[in-house]
Amino acid sequence: MPIHDWSRLFDGALHDFHHVWIGELRNALNEGILPPDYYAMAEQVARPTVPDVLTLQTSNGFGAGWSGEPISGATTVAIAPPKVLQTALIDQEIYARRQKSIVIHHASDDRIVALIEILSHSNKSSNRELRTFVAKAVNSLELGHHLLLIDLQPPTARDPGGIHAVIWDDLGGQPEPTPVDKPLTLVAYDAGPPKTSYVQPVAVGDVLIDMPLFLAPGWYVSVPLEATYQAAWRGVPRRFREILEPMIQER
Repeated sequence: MPIHDWSRLFDGALHDFHHVWIGELRNALNEGILPPDYYAMAEQVARPTVPDVLTLQTSNGFGAGWSGEPISGATTVAIAPPKVLQTALIDQEIYARRQKSIVIHHASDDRIVALIEILSHSNKSSNRELRTFVAKAVNSLELGHHLLLIDLQPPTARDPGGIHAVIWDDLGGQPEPTPVDKPLTLVAYDAGPPKTSYVQPVAVGDVLIDMPLFLAPGWYVSVPLEATYQAAWRGVPRRFREILEPMIQER
């Protein structure tokens, strides 16, 4: 199913769709995509972030951190690199000079591993909102939490190169230019070391691809964005379908 132009609808309609899509993503992850020692929860508070989907590792897993051993049920980039258009990593020396002191946080007795975020219009509605979101994303990566970011909102004057360009610049990296005909962004971040981004530029009318969600440096599972998007779309009110579907057919 092609990506719809959600900028044509008011924020409440998009929030409703996101709420359902988040649930579908959680269900897909918990129904066999994540290894046995991992689980996903929707819209959990993980100070200082409030992610859409939070992936955790149980206390029966590696405990306080990854042991360095292979993760059963996950894929390693050494054998199967994610199939995206752009891949980049940040030089560790540059990153070390920019890094602030941080405090590691835990969710209950289990360890936070990764976050999934779906951007809404409000995340880009002002410079303050944009900087708040970027700070949240950067802080998550500095805490060692991997991140999958879904940005189906068009760039604004505050993020002309897309949200990834702002995040990557804050981390000390140099993002590649965003293709003019692909202004929307899917990006998976491996918190490293080294910090690595896997970017897939997309546009309204494109079909979503599966994106990696990292569980440890170099180890990921594939998240079925297209299948979960379709599942969430099934219940979209007819009123909104009548606005969004003709735009797809015209492309």
